[in-house]
Amino acid sequence: MAHHTTGTTVAPTGRPARAALAAFAGAALVATAVSVVSFSTATPARAAGLSPFDIAGRGATVPFVEQEAENAAHSGTKIGPTRYYGQLPSEASGREAVTLDAVGEYVEFTLTAPANAVTFRYSLPDSAAGTGRDASIDLRANGSLVKAVPVTSRYGWYYGGYPFNNNPGDTNPHHFYDETRAMFGTTYPAGAKIRLQVSSTAQSPTFTIDLADFELVGGSIAKPAGVLDVVTDFGADPSGATDSTAKFQAAVDAGKAQGKTVWIPAGTFTLWDHVVVDGVTLRGAGPWYSVLGGRHPTDRKRAAGIYGKYVPGGGYTGEVRPHEAGGPSRNVTLRDFAIIGDIRERIDDDQVNAMGGAMTDSVVDNVWMQHTKVGAWMDGPMDNFTIRNSRILDQTADGVNFHWGVTNSTVTNTFVRNTGDDALAMWAQSVPNVNNSFTHNTIGVTVLANHLVSYGGRDIKITDNVTADSVTNGGGIHVANRYPGVQGATAVKGTWTIARNTLIRNGNSDYNWNFGVGAIWFSALNEAIQGATVNITDTDILDSSYAALHWIEGQSSGINLSNVRIDGAGTYALQVQAPSQVSFAGVRATGIAQSNPMHNCVGSGFQVSQGAGNSGWYTATPFCGPWPTPQWGNGPTTPPTGTPPTTPPTTSPPTTPPPTTPPPTTPPPTGGNLAQGRPVTASSTSQNYVAGNAVDGNPASYWESANGAFPQTLTVDLGATVNTDRVVLKLPAGWETRAQTLAVAGSTDGSAYSTLVSSAGYTFNPATGNAVSIALPAGNRRFLRLTFTGNTGWPAGQLSEFEVYGGTPPTTPPPTTTPPTTPPPTTPPPAGNLALGRPVSETSHADVYGGGNAVDGNANTYWESANNAFPQSLTVDLGAARSVSRVVLKLPPATAWQTRTQTVAVLGSTDGSSYTTLKPSAGYAFNPASGNTVTVTFPAATQRYVRVTVTGNTAWPAGQLSEFEVHSA
Repeated sequence: MAHHTTGTTVAPTGRPARAALAAFAGAALVATAVSVVSFSTATPARAAGLSPFDIAGRGATVPFVEQEAENAAHSGTKIGPTRYYGQLPSEASGREAVTLDAVGEYVEFTLTAPANAVTFRYSLPDSAAGTGRDASIDLRANGSLVKAVPVTSRYGWYYGGYPFNNNPGDTNPHHFYDETRAMFGTTYPAGAKIRLQVSSTAQSPTFTIDLADFELVGGSIAKPAGVLDVVTDFGADPSGATDSTAKFQAAVDAGKAQGKTVWIPAGTFTLWDHVVVDGVTLRGAGPWYSVLGGRHPTDRKRAAGIYGKYVPGGGYTGEVRPHEAGGPSRNVTLRDFAIIGDIRERIDDDQVNAMGGAMTDSVVDNVWMQHTKVGAWMDGPMDNFTIRNSRILDQTADGVNFHWGVTNSTVTNTFVRNTGDDALAMWAQSVPNVNNSFTHNTIGVTVLANHLVSYGGRDIKITDNVTADSVTNGGGIHVANRYPGVQGATAVKGTWTIARNTLIRNGNSDYNWNFGVGAIWFSALNEAIQGATVNITDTDILDSSYAALHWIEGQSSGINLSNVRIDGAGTYALQVQAPSQVSFAGVRATGIAQSNPMHNCVGSGFQVSQGAGNSGWYTATPFCGPWPTPQWGNGPTTPPTGTPPTTPPTTSPPTTPPPTTPPPTTPPPTGGNLAQGRPVTASSTSQNYVAGNAVDGNPASYWESANGAFPQTLTVDLGATVNTDRVVLKLPAGWETRAQTLAVAGSTDGSAYSTLVSSAGYTFNPATGNAVSIALPAGNRRFLRLTFTGNTGWPAGQLSEFEVYGGTPPTTPPPTTTPPTTPPPTTPPPAGNLALGRPVSETSHADVYGGGNAVDGNANTYWESANNAFPQSLTVDLGAARSVSRVVLKLPPATAWQTRTQTVAVLGSTDGSSYTTLKPSAGYAFNPASGNTVTVTFPAATQRYVRVTVTGNTAWPAGQLSEFEVHSA
């Protein structure tokens, strides 16, 4: 859902001389659309920070290893970091990427684990017509060409205001990146060099590479016995040359009538319309093998998708054809295939989602959803629906939205990236959403709105997720009484559990409001949040782009924060714009950019109840005034090593980064599950049902071995030798009864194993929770191994949880070594604009027009000093003493900025204390006819700090600059 699509919020009032400035500034940005693509800075002084995959024990367990391009060997240009909307690096993972703009330039990754496939994220420039361009890039392994991989910009580049368009002449270009995947045809070992290399710039002048996900894809799943085959039984076309919609529909209808699974063999199938499912299992050979796609050639509102039946009077109010009516569908299972669509625009009325309609008592498992409008927009009422173990990529709108009376439903162990709107959302429009959950998910870049949000709802759970990189108009987690139909019974009600989440570089600037949105934020636009209990516990808010916590648009109460770590915030720890009643216990804040950690303009309307263990975020005299320019990079570069304490600290919170040594290998204390989160290995895996799923604490995710290949093993390393006396083995709660034949062995060294329990059959029965407990003889061991030799329910070893219980861990404390305290280097870029992205200070600024706007590389943002208060100055720190001889000063190039003369002097310093005049004060004319640009030259001098002092302006009583560039020659 888009931010601010309904309701009204008044942005800070602009001054009359600039009433039309926003429109003109946006138009000017279009003229620089190509320069956005080639935007670059030299290597930044500090890396962009944490990856979402750095966080142990939270988020999804994924079958790939991710590598960032900027950390790989390359011959291109590193771009970023920046978080300003509309700049190419701001949408990159970690806010950095590598641009290749010449034949032969490359990014080269070194495999850290065997792989036979890659998914890489990239950006090409748009075409002049806004329809995108097609090109290819070479995929090479150890120097040899593997294949030329097609790439395109047809699924990116949106413009204008919500819901956006494909017109490059409009404002606000965004959604720059896309992803593609390729199999190598063979498996390369760890240490192999995998290169993406430009072979031609004829089709695209640049190729920007963000990251690569390397994967060891298993073979295609064998066709089970007794199934209906969409190809051999119904004539579907696996080549994709013809439309197979009717063949698929006939197959699933027959599957329901005959009580049989419908099988999608390996192939690429074209669907021009929805396939409507009810009471059937639709299964493929794996998402790398069985692929559905396509779109009707003339009726563009019809496209590939698997839909449940619509509920009469429910959340969907558009056209319902006879075979789509009578919902919800029930008892549907969709698994092991991909839906890769062809949606290149956003039209909200079009039902061109990968999944939709209503499905009750249904499961989506291991499905890859890409290039559709929404991954799954589910229109209730419906109940007990699960999406798990899936990937949702490159959507024009939401990743998932539970809309209108969705209950007892979940998204779990799913990876989401590059959505054009909320990544995972619930919207309780008109009918309550109840007891839904988003758990153990990892969410990458979200271009618009929020990573995780529920608009209204009762007893909502958002737990154990990792989110990274919000781009604009939203945050990491949003609790809201907003959007139509969210009030009264559908508003925020009951007990909300928001626990054990990690938020990285969340929150961003809202281009409608012109101020930042918090990483976790609360809105009561439609009505007050009251009578509910919202518990936020054991949560890490890291390197927030603006505020960490934010209240806005109406009164809220019942919010409780406990064991929350705030480590790095671009503006404030707390941003309070609405009356609220909040309790805090064990909330610690460090790395807050502003010396006053709280922005509060509602005074005593913000009522705080403090428990023990708080630090770093509270002040009795909060700031209320203009919004500061955000200062980024205050967060950690290594992941947190534990949750915040539950008792008050006896010393001040540490100001040094957390240790970089690995987590201790000591197991949990007696009485707990010793295996949870521990290293685990398997003899094999099937698709993305990896071994880590068995120790992640999430019974809905599971490990599955290769099929038809007994024996199979699963081994866990407890981290130290301890006494163990019991293992508990689980399967997902809804699975049918089966018996697995297995033995248990133990080892102290991981090499020599002894049998603890001989091979026997164990029955997993959903009536008893699908759990089996096996007693072990008393003894000390560090490694425990299960060996599977049979399974009556599926020809593979399967476990959702492998739990170990018993003895006492060692008492040796974990290592306390801290990382070096040397600050990151401040060496400036070697050439070009030496001021770009450098620290900048100002004597003052007006409203939201901070000094950082003058060094952000964007000529349409600007610094403006306090009015009627000359002289004013702007000073940039180049990071080291450099020879300088020229500054270039700019105003926004739009004609709305009429000609003006500013009186300016240029000064320099080597120490930031004592300044000398480099160019005496003089008047300089800024004229839009010549780009509103002025160049000031002076004799070369070695300086680290360069200052411009403004003493007059003929058009506005303030100093104004959109760019302050410093050059060596």
